[in-house]
Amino acid sequence: MGARMWLGESRGNSVDWATQKWVQATGRRVDLAEHPWLDGPVGSTRGIGADYFDRWAAAAGLRVTRHRSGKGLLPSFAALAGGGFDPAAVDPAVGEFYERAADFDPDVWSEWSGLFRPFASLVTALFSRRLGQLNLPLDPLDASWGMTSEVIEVADPASGQVRANAWVRTLVKTGGIVYVGSYSVAAMPGAAGPCVKTVFPLPNGNAVVILRPHAEPDGSLVLASAGRRFGDPGFYLVVHGPGGVRARYVRSFRERIRVYPAGKGVVRADHTMSLWGLQCLHLHYRLRRREPVGSAGGLLG
Repeated sequence: MGARMWLGESRGNSVDWATQKWVQATGRRVDLAEHPWLDGPVGSTRGIGADYFDRWAAAAGLRVTRHRSGKGLLPSFAALAGGGFDPAAVDPAVGEFYERAADFDPDVWSEWSGLFRPFASLVTALFSRRLGQLNLPLDPLDASWGMTSEVIEVADPASGQVRANAWVRTLVKTGGIVYVGSYSVAAMPGAAGPCVKTVFPLPNGNAVVILRPHAEPDGSLVLASAGRRFGDPGFYLVVHGPGGVRARYVRSFRERIRVYPAGKGVVRADHTMSLWGLQCLHLHYRLRRREPVGSAGGLLG
């Protein structure tokens, strides 16, 4: 990835630029005023990194607030009600996590399918490590030292309107930045009710994942990105360029996340990613609610 690969500030690294050209050639032109569910923070050609939202806010005149506790990924879990989904059917511990994610410390275990592991290593070498974004653990031991978690609010200082609820996660052992993304609730044409929207900034665009909620009989929450066509829940690559905004619906890539309670103060999540119908990665999270400082069994106990 030497200097010879750099194509200038507007295009960036050659492999990033080639990916953007593919999206522009195979995707469709979109008007974000008509498709607000595809709108989100856009990354720099120089990379993303853990400080992305600080730089994004500074450039846009927004205010950044870091929350040690009490801040969630969604404005409220109840905001997902509709289209046959009843948040009350989900165990309250799961809703508490989405409303107070800053109170939880995550641990993660990873398991790659042998078929996809070489592909994952290539993507990490070409994109993730260099960009400081989507560094999924290649080996279970990569996550053995734990994962940092930071919930950040980016808001308009004049109106107070929240522009992003950001969640930044980094592997302690490798320093790899796993996710730099914003979370919100969105409505879209192909879903009967509100969905969870996640946006991961990338050079000159972003990856948008729309997940439809479903309550299981045991009180667990299932979020699925399975869809059939543009406008359905799923995975979208979005590129912003001189010719406007273009988006590509990647139907072959799907995600399923099951979130469920696992004892007092603990929530677990099983996150499965599949490509062409084949499971490529399984991530298992343990999310432990942090004890207040000075409480019995807490940091001073």
